[in-house]
Amino acid sequence: MRPDFHKSLVAGTERLAAWADVLDRINVFPVADGDTGRNLVLSLSPILRGFFDSNELAENLLLSARGNSGNIATRFLSGFMEGGNQAPLPTAAKWGNQRAWEAVNNPVHGTMLSFFDVLCQALEEHPPDGSGQWKDCVLQRLEVSVRDTTNQLPRLKEAGVVDSGALGMFIFFDGFLNTLTGHEEEFQSIAELFQSGLQIDTGWEKHAESGCCIDTVLYAKDLDPRTEQKLKKLGDNLVTVRHGDYVKVHLHAEDEQLVRSHISQLGQVVTWTSDRLDEQTSRFRARDIRATVHVMTDAAGSVTRKDAADLGITLLNSYINHQTRSVPETHMNPQELYVSMRSGVKVSTSQASDFERHQHYHKVLALYPRVLYLCVGSSFTGNYQTVMDWKKTNDPEDRLLVIDSGAASGRLGLAALATARLSIEAKSEDRVIAFARLAVECCREYVFLDKLHYLAAGGRLSKASAFFGDVLRMKPVVSPLPEGARKMGVVRSREDQVAYALDRLGEFVDPDRPYLFMLEYSDNHDWVVEVPGQTIQKLYPRAQLLVRPVSLTSGVHMGPGTWGLAFLPSPVSEGKDRQHGK
Repeated sequence: MRPDFHKSLVAGTERLAAWADVLDRINVFPVADGDTGRNLVLSLSPILRGFFDSNELAENLLLSARGNSGNIATRFLSGFMEGGNQAPLPTAAKWGNQRAWEAVNNPVHGTMLSFFDVLCQALEEHPPDGSGQWKDCVLQRLEVSVRDTTNQLPRLKEAGVVDSGALGMFIFFDGFLNTLTGHEEEFQSIAELFQSGLQIDTGWEKHAESGCCIDTVLYAKDLDPRTEQKLKKLGDNLVTVRHGDYVKVHLHAEDEQLVRSHISQLGQVVTWTSDRLDEQTSRFRARDIRATVHVMTDAAGSVTRKDAADLGITLLNSYINHQTRSVPETHMNPQELYVSMRSGVKVSTSQASDFERHQHYHKVLALYPRVLYLCVGSSFTGNYQTVMDWKKTNDPEDRLLVIDSGAASGRLGLAALATARLSIEAKSEDRVIAFARLAVECCREYVFLDKLHYLAAGGRLSKASAFFGDVLRMKPVVSPLPEGARKMGVVRSREDQVAYALDRLGEFVDPDRPYLFMLEYSDNHDWVVEVPGQTIQKLYPRAQLLVRPVSLTSGVHMGPGTWGLAFLPSPVSEGKDRQHGK
């Protein structure tokens, strides 16, 4: 693959990742399950791993594709990438468009399929030349095609939004085309172009859904030609893709086990993922969150996508590098990750590129008048320096206030959640900002590791120290502090870990005052809830106990079996004696 072509694919993928949460908020078609952004990010994640062989990348896109949007988009890109190496851009788009339409059993206009049609037409009418003006003409046509989707599909018109999949592809090709033509700083303002179509109408009523959304990959050399007809009988929204000896199947069905039984007879199941549509649609709702200050934080703070959606928080992800994919940490399946780690699969983390982080900053200032960024501690990542450098030339009105939290994991997450809650209730920006500063100062956290092996695997501890530590059953206790992660003690068993946590709570927490607690788990959810969770709740009945997965950035570094406890005086005790948090 040509380096400039791959660089442009990466730019499109990273720009799309920055807007994924907005795509999720307006995802009402074909079902209102709020996952278009997630599915597109997961589906395109192999692009970020640096594949330069188009066929290999196409195969990994096939294996990663999720949902209607992800399967259609990756099918288009497989043809587009193949054509991009051999033919002019208009021809490459035609190859991709043909594959996308062929993959869908019941294609619908007003979706990304219509977007791809317009892309082909626009490139045919305005083929690439040396002037660069062709790129602007193509993007203008694509902009109109996205805006038109609202009136093409009844569900979109009822909700008053554009199609999330089509918008996702516009964002991707805005990044792709501008990068390909050397105009990296000329991206379209999504908030201005589609302002009226980025918020669901308050009177909109969602349609009830049932069943599950299934994505599976089969290995089948000799597939019955009648297979697609058989699959049609199992569900709807069917997308099928053949690549070599692999077959990708996406569909919505009522009975997952029945579908798996039938599909297993067609070939070897390589991957299988399923989302409950009833659960997703029940959680999805039109959110009209009126916060005094919009809160942004890093996903390294153990804040989930659901927390972010419920409280209107913008999350900046780090990436989990796992096998052929580089996935934003809040989109990664924790169970899959920890199973891989226990089996010895090498996993690592990386920061989002400066380009992707800059896209996030541009996005929040385009959408909100005032933004408070509770940034992961500068001793842990370069995020604080990156945003402060960006502000110098891009935020002359100082609308983005950045606080170096000196924190990570639950300590950062709890401070961010409490601040976001207060921002919805409070009327004063100054009050919210003052509380945020108080929260990062007062919040404490203790993280309990099961083994030292994973710290050594990540280069944060010598292998010899990890070996002898594990042999001696040493389980370190660490806290994320402004100067970095500090070892607070060593214990030898889970029982000792719980006792240590209770001792610290007894030292710092008044049981008669309202506190926010966050219990964090890795692959030990049930034990964390049943043992330390129930004990703490009985001892501190006035505390609100949140149970959250430890951020996967922390999980990769500290390993399976890790758990943590963070605590903070709740917003109702704001302004009282600070010594309880120290």
